[in-house]
Amino acid sequence: MMPTAPAFGSEWSAGRRRASESDLAAWLSLALEMCDEADRIALRWYRREVPTARKPDRTLVTEADEAIERLIRERVRALHPGHGFVGEEYGEEEGDAGVRWYIDPIDATHNFVRGVPIFGTLLAVEAEGEIQVGAMSAPAMGARWYAARGRGAWAVSLDGVRRRLHVSGVASIDDAQLVHGGCAECAASGLMPGVGTLLGAAWRERGFGDFWGYALVAEGAAEAMFEAGMHSWDIAAPLLIVEEAGGRVSDVNGERRIDGPSFVATNGHLHDEILVRLRG
Repeated sequence: MMPTAPAFGSEWSAGRRRASESDLAAWLSLALEMCDEADRIALRWYRREVPTARKPDRTLVTEADEAIERLIRERVRALHPGHGFVGEEYGEEEGDAGVRWYIDPIDATHNFVRGVPIFGTLLAVEAEGEIQVGAMSAPAMGARWYAARGRGAWAVSLDGVRRRLHVSGVASIDDAQLVHGGCAECAASGLMPGVGTLLGAAWRERGFGDFWGYALVAEGAAEAMFEAGMHSWDIAAPLLIVEEAGGRVSDVNGERRIDGPSFVATNGHLHDEILVRLRG
């Protein structure tokens, strides 16, 4: 009997392609252009008195968030009038479209407002229910990560040097570096009662949180990133980038989705064990 192939890795990810090579190239090019524009807007307000309000869910929104999302929607709509949108600030538009853009204009807005450089614009393109293109741009860190389905995951620095991303091969918890969106938040969610025990068993743990934790997994600098209480626009781009780097993603129950209350990204080798430990 042949062994079952793992549900992760570059070949597995390539099998999730639902768009032509030309569409992938066009969507990725547009996403990166939009990241350039978003970077300029964000840096114009960074560490300045940016007008800020508190939304009903008590999260923050700034004038920069709104300006970035408006610009992205306008640019995409002008080129692809049939595409839909799912965005943090302006909600869902043409939600049943075959191609949809997920927009988080500034992920980690609290960091942005407080002058912490770990913030960024997250963009993803979905076709036929599968994320096909993803980009995460962190202008204050001088870093950007992006991927297209079947074309690998990449990072590019301010000097233009591009490198392909690969998850680590670490296969033991006591050798693993784990990052998370806040130990207290994960435990308080009720979804990860074993989080404290898991972190205690790991070689090292840090609460980096937000998009950067997923970038660290894709780069092979950490073996897992997990958090609770996200939205689809927080997770769409990281999902693709981690999968194209060879990793695996799911909610804490093992379901591959971006609309659940929890999200776990790993190097693949430790995924099942981490899920079991998180669930306690």
